[in-house]
Amino acid sequence: MTAGRGDSSAILRILQSNDVPAALELSSEAGWNQTADDWETLIQLAPQSCLAIEIDGELAATTTLVCFGQRLAWVGMVLTKVTYRGKGFAKRLLTHVLDYADQAKIETVKLDATDQGQPLYEKMGFQIEQPVERWVRQASATAKKTAIPSSELSGQDWHLTDQDAVGVNRSQLLDRLARFSAPLLGPKSFLLTRPGRRATYLGPCVSTDEAAARHLVEFAVEAQPSRDWYWDLLPSNTAAVSIARGLGFTPVRHLLRMARGKDLHANDELVYAIAGFELG
Repeated sequence: MTAGRGDSSAILRILQSNDVPAALELSSEAGWNQTADDWETLIQLAPQSCLAIEIDGELAATTTLVCFGQRLAWVGMVLTKVTYRGKGFAKRLLTHVLDYADQAKIETVKLDATDQGQPLYEKMGFQIEQPVERWVRQASATAKKTAIPSSELSGQDWHLTDQDAVGVNRSQLLDRLARFSAPLLGPKSFLLTRPGRRATYLGPCVSTDEAAARHLVEFAVEAQPSRDWYWDLLPSNTAAVSIARGLGFTPVRHLLRMARGKDLHANDELVYAIAGFELG
């Protein structure tokens, strides 16, 4: 099918695995942290709702939609190549993924918006929910010895801990993210990390106990001090902010979480790190 508006040669189609190299170029052009594996994860999670616009064989724009049952879907990777901006491609792709969500009877659609994207999202029915921030820790020279978290401490399925916090079943997403590195587990707590193009990504992290969350994060970052770290968190979770600041993280980006549809709030006090701007 053709994209219809903005360029008569534009083709709107499903994003596929063979698009990953071009998609990575798109996110790298924007200065984002995703790797080829991140793009592949999105495509595998949502093979029918990751979309692209192609012009003369070139990937011009993308948008992804990952669904968690019928309660929640997440919009991400709203990207347009610099040379194709101003043609309405982002709006066209968003219209299609939102139509997909409506046809699938998804109750709530969310996204994390930049200042540039906010006006478009508001026009498409999204409302501001709360701020989201990226905190960064620069590489340091020495590691501190920290007791290794043990899965024996968990005492429960960490997927259920996540579901209690976010309100939907994200097991498929969590299992895919766990392929990057094994989850660090504590009492009703878990932390996942994964490599990024620019920095190692910390998250998601969910915990019912601040001390347990602090221990998991300290272990992760202090065990690998030679890496830069990105940590995306909800500033409403003041415990997460305190831990981040105490470990030398500083805020560098400010986005807005926006929602369309039914009101669906997570237990934000349990969410110490989100899975990513593109995943929630």
